[in-house]
Amino acid sequence: MSQMHHIPLPDVLPAYAYRVLSALEAAGFEAWVVGGWVRDALRGVTGHDVDVTTSAPWQQTASVLRDAGMTVHETGIAHGTVTAVCDGMPVEVTTYRVEGAYSDHRHPDEVRFVDDVREDLARRDFTVNAMAWHPERGLCDPFGGREDLSARIIRAVGDPLCRFDEDALRVLRAVRFSVLLGFDVEPATQGAIASRVDVLSQVASERIGQELDAIVRAGKAGRALLEQPDAMCAALPELADARGFDQKSVYHVYDVYEHIAHVCNAVEAFTAGQSPAELRWAALLHDVAKPATYSEDVAGHGHFFNHPREGARIARRMMRRMAIPSDVAVPACELIRLHDERMPLTKRALRRLLVRISHTCPGREVPLAFSLFDLRRADAVSKRTSSASFAVELDKYTALLREEIALGPVFGVRDLAVSGADVMNVCGLAPGPAVGMQLDVLLQVVMSGEVPNEREDLLAWLAG
Repeated sequence: MSQMHHIPLPDVLPAYAYRVLSALEAAGFEAWVVGGWVRDALRGVTGHDVDVTTSAPWQQTASVLRDAGMTVHETGIAHGTVTAVCDGMPVEVTTYRVEGAYSDHRHPDEVRFVDDVREDLARRDFTVNAMAWHPERGLCDPFGGREDLSARIIRAVGDPLCRFDEDALRVLRAVRFSVLLGFDVEPATQGAIASRVDVLSQVASERIGQELDAIVRAGKAGRALLEQPDAMCAALPELADARGFDQKSVYHVYDVYEHIAHVCNAVEAFTAGQSPAELRWAALLHDVAKPATYSEDVAGHGHFFNHPREGARIARRMMRRMAIPSDVAVPACELIRLHDERMPLTKRALRRLLVRISHTCPGREVPLAFSLFDLRRADAVSKRTSSASFAVELDKYTALLREEIALGPVFGVRDLAVSGADVMNVCGLAPGPAVGMQLDVLLQVVMSGEVPNEREDLLAWLAG
């Protein structure tokens, strides 16, 4: 057990977490802060999500913390876990435990409670997550997590094959921690990832989706694809056929899989790392249908006719399987569907694009149009240099979109400067389908630029 005098962790531990520790230890039990908070605090990153482990059985934990004035929820008592709410903040508290065999490669067949925190740390996944800290006792680090943290290494605790056999999701967790933290995976752990990726098929799709979503939302999908192709293709089997797939195209320099990875990275560059989640998912899946839609012409050149529409269909199925929220999945699939379409540099064409987006994603037309142009830019610069010039051309589309926004874009009849009542008054119509038909005609003349979307102009056009 070692002390960390040079890192003032007591100064960053939230007061509510300190209250939980103090209450348990005042009652005669031992308690430590564990997991991600310790790892991040040692990196100089402060957090509010604090987990505690204790020698107290969960029943005593609940009793002690309730006596200390906290609300306690019995959130996982089969595994010795309760959640205390202190000063409005949740703290998960778990009894020291070890786990039996994992026959389903995901959940322990049995849990046994123990008295030594080091036994509890031995069951954890990676050394950087297997440290415990206490304000007075300092750091408990039996597996060299601090050294691996300094060396920027992800290393399994103990035998990596055993760790991944216990819980196959740890394969993806290793990928997530390595790409999010910018760490390398230690060779033995990397070898275990390669030999255990098949076990991911036994993990619930929703849990795989949660891990992938964390990678994607952090803007690290490109790095994960390039550094961990075995794991990523096991998690997203639809991408496996893209790996090594020669596009045989004068426009491309990478195979389909490498191209996707470079597009993911380029999206981050064009948005300064601020891409919305739907754009990041669209970048990851935009060419997922290319292998299935491949054909060759007589000259041996590859083509992928209709791959955006088919890709949107496949992506929709994948994201539904992984339980990606619909407010991300629906716009991501719309971006995939539109990503390869060309349109003239005119306001009329731009208005039509906005209306098309409005049909599937009402209210999100403008941000999705900007995201679409960012996706197209990223796609262009991830091809041969001769194709990358299209990225510059897209700046003109973005400028035109900004002009349209300044004018107040029209996406549907709801955005017209006149109402159904105006149509009835001017045209002498009774309520009914004819009113809607007339509004649709008005929308078309506004979209074409024939009449500006101004009330007096529209009324004059109706009267004429």
